[in-house]
Formats: sequence, C-alpha cells, structure tokens
Amino acid sequence: MYRELWVGKFWLIVGLFAIVAALEFSTPPDYVFGYLYIGPILLVNARFDRTATLQATAIACLLTMVNVWLPSHNVVQAATVASRLIAVLALVVTGFLSDRNRSYQQTLLQQQAKLQAQEKLASIREDFASTLTHDLKTPMLGAIETLEAIRRENFGPILPAQKAVMTTMIRSHKNSLQLVETLLDVYRNDTEGLKLKFAPVDLVEVAEDVAATLMGLAASRRVHISFNYGNSDFRQFLWVNGDAFQLHRVFVNLLTNAINHSPRGSKVEVILAPGSSYHVARVVDMGAGITPEEVPHLFKRFYQGHSDRQAKGSGLGLYLTRQIVEAHGGKIWAENRQPHGAIFAFRLPVLPFQKSLSP
Repeated sequence: MYRELWVGKFWLIVGLFAIVAALEFSTPPDYVFGYLYIGPILLVNARFDRTATLQATAIACLLTMVNVWLPSHNVVQAATVASRLIAVLALVVTGFLSDRNRSYQQTLLQQQAKLQAQEKLASIREDFASTLTHDLKTPMLGAIETLEAIRRENFGPILPAQKAVMTTMIRSHKNSLQLVETLLDVYRNDTEGLKLKFAPVDLVEVAEDVAATLMGLAASRRVHISFNYGNSDFRQFLWVNGDAFQLHRVFVNLLTNAINHSPRGSKVEVILAPGSSYHVARVVDMGAGITPEEVPHLFKRFYQGHSDRQAKGSGLGLYLTRQIVEAHGGKIWAENRQPHGAIFAFRLPVLPFQKSLSP
C-alpha cells in the first residue's frame, strides 16, 4: 500500500514537470514558464526527502536554462538570459527555503513529541504518588491507634520505659502521617487546584491557636514562643478574607520549621503587623539562617538545599505553604535575620471594613 502511494506521488510530480517543460519548450525563450516548477518542487519537498528536493530543484534550474537555446537556435538576447537567471534564482530560493522549513517542522514535531512524553510521564508519576500516599494513610492511622491503645494499657499493663517507647513511636508515626498528608495535598493542589472556603479570619487568633497546639514540641526542644504585635503593645486584630483551616496550616508549617531549626534554649518570635493594604506575619527564629543561593529556591517543590537547615526538611512544607498563601492573593518570602537566624514572612490583603468586625 505504501509503495503504491509512493509510486503515485512520483508520477504526479513527473507529470507536473512534463507539463511545465512542454510549456517552456513549445514557446519562444522570451516566455518564461520556469516559475511554474515551484509547484513540483514544493510537492517533492512535502512528499520526499531532502535529496529528492535538491535533485528536483537542480532539474528545474537545468530545464529553465536549456530552454534558452533549445529547441530554437536563434541569437540569444541578454534580457532573455537575465530573465532565465532570475527564474533560476527563484527556484533555488524556493528549494532552499522549503527544505529549511521542513527541517524546522521536523524539529518542532520532535520537541512536541518529547514534551508530550514528558507530560505523560509526569502525569503517571503524579497519579502514582497520589494513589500511593492516599493508600498509605489507612495503615498508618491503624498503627497509630494501636500504639495509642497499648500506651493506654487497653491490652494490659506496661512498664514506664515501654510507655516512653510507645510515645516516641506514636510521635514518629504522626510525623510520617503528616508528611504523607502534605505530599497528597501538594499533588492534589497541583492537579485540581487549591479549593478554599473564604470567610473573615483573624490571623492573630489563628497564630495563637497554632502556638498553643505546638507548645509540646516547643517544650521538648526547650524553645520559647513569643508574640509581637508590631508597633503596638496590645493584642491586634488582623482580619483577612481567607480559609481558616488552610491558614492554620500555614502557621503550623512556619512555626514547626522555626522550632525545629532553633537551638535549645532559644526563642521563636511571631510578629503580626497590621497594615492599610496588607497584614504581615513574620516567624523569626535564631537558627543557622539561610545561604543567599538558597533563598530563591526555598519554596520550590522537593527543594533540598546544601545547608544543615534545608537538609532537615522534606521540601514539601514550604511549597505547600506558598500554594496556600498565593491562593489567598498574598506573597511569601524568606530572609536572614541579623546577626543570626531566619525570617519567614507572608502578607495577605486586608479584609475591607475590618474595623466593624473588631470587638
């Protein structure tokens, strides 16, 4: 079947060449029909390879120039030769440009095929990761509940040393479960988008609630959590239009990150500063700080820096935090604290008429 199509295309092109040649050789040399060879040349370029295109162009140029002397043997005028040379130049340019255009098209098709293959591979990988993380949650929850029951001595008394081991195992399992849930959320947000339930939210209340829930972690690290309300000595109300649950996760990620990277006996400060257009929240620690080359990459997915600070993380928490903040129309950033430590901050648009919401 393919050979029959090839033969058919070949004879079509030969026929077109024959028609143009007949017009050329049946008329005086002053009538230049060589431009019509452009059609067969374009057909050859579209149907055959580069060599065939060059051969067709060469044959067309030869036939165009031979017609100056054949079939008549009259004196050749300079104007006639010039016209033929212009036609030959047009044929050469056509063959060259058509061949280059085909090369560009082939390169473009190859790049498109590579992109499609990469997108398909990425889709398969993300579907696999999403399914795997979702399926991992059930056995991990079961393991945590079982360990909790053992620690509560539901299956019989246990020694204090065993209870301490159970507590450590439960904490480890909960950390793993949190990582799995974060990974699942990241893939879900990338594929489906982050779905928010907007309502008036006080950032101060959210931050204080999160700090209360993390007191155990802070105590185990001997880290003190303090609050600073910007230029005011009194508790502020920073109202925004947001999803309280997701903003709770933002503070959990930033405070956990700060606590884990603070030296023992130090403190983590939460600075909540109201503004006219944006409210700004900053979480300041006294840890190792951030290297300048890491700053632009901190909020990228799975980013693992070279410093001790980045090596401790999974590269997901800050990425998820950025997703949430940007979905609220805000901005998140990180900077070094002088003389040492790091500042992770974000800003969110002020909720209009927030004063009416304040008690």
